[in-house]
Amino acid sequence: IAPTAILEPVQLAGTTVSRATLHNFDMIQEKDIRVGDQVIVYKAGDIIPEVASVVKEKRPENTVPVSPPQYCPVCSSPAVRLEEEVAWRCENINCPARMKESLIFFASRPAMDIEGLGPAMVEQLLKSGLVRNLADLYRLEMDQLEKLERMGKKSSENLFKAIQESRGRSLERLITALGIRHIGAKTASILCQHFSSMEELLQATPEQLLLIDEIGPKMAESLVLFFAEPHNRELIAELKALGVQMQSLQPKIQKTALTGKTFVLTGALPDLTRHEAATRIEKAGGKVSGSVSRKTDYVVAGEDPGSKYDKAVKFGIPILSQEDLLQLLQESEE
Repeated sequence: IAPTAILEPVQLAGTTVSRATLHNFDMIQEKDIRVGDQVIVYKAGDIIPEVASVVKEKRPENTVPVSPPQYCPVCSSPAVRLEEEVAWRCENINCPARMKESLIFFASRPAMDIEGLGPAMVEQLLKSGLVRNLADLYRLEMDQLEKLERMGKKSSENLFKAIQESRGRSLERLITALGIRHIGAKTASILCQHFSSMEELLQATPEQLLLIDEIGPKMAESLVLFFAEPHNRELIAELKALGVQMQSLQPKIQKTALTGKTFVLTGALPDLTRHEAATRIEKAGGKVSGSVSRKTDYVVAGEDPGSKYDKAVKFGIPILSQEDLLQLLQESEE
């Protein structure tokens, strides 16, 4: 939610300026900019009008201080600000002000992968009023698509089929498609290894999320804020009712002796490729890193191990042979 200064028109560098950027609400407070103030405006980079400062000696008595927004000015959802960030944001994924970008991302290849639903088609669906939120995609009928510009019978059939097929996409793709800040495809996959359904994830507390090694405080805060927004919960309920996949298809990670342990592989192992070794470690709950640090738990060394071996010796990290690794893996599986 970006603040903009509305000005009495002024001539500036050859153009008439009636709006100027205020960047964020912290800057407004730092410069003590108030409604009714007289201000000095310049063009940043000779292009963007910006408020430089307030002419305090000409401040009228009835100026009004500017406070950060409590609600989104478009959809009235609560405005939120994440810790250590300056921006205030609307967390409602169905907010009309962000709907176009939400739809484009929702349909993109890393998300729900709906072929044929690109920016131009999204624009048409929004302008026609056929789609007002993400769930409306799954309410579209063939005859509605056929009435849109440049949409013949075949192209309408293809788009309709692509939308229907996307109902069965994995839960991790749906989580990605929701566009939650700091939550990309990799993190969505990790979440699906720990939560077996959207319902479980909706009920997750920050403490539960932070128990997952790959989830940091910002990610946990972002997830909790997103799922606390009533409009987002309503959307998820609608998508579920419309047949969108809400169960994780990934096998849930079982806690083993290797869960959370970090391995580094170096050198050539006698009977395992590096990929095979990494796959077996990750299947047992461990993690594989490309570099040695003090947080490394084990270094698996084969022939010609190189500098990673030397670093492990320096840090006092246990060094395993292929036989040692296989023994650890066997014990974790028992």
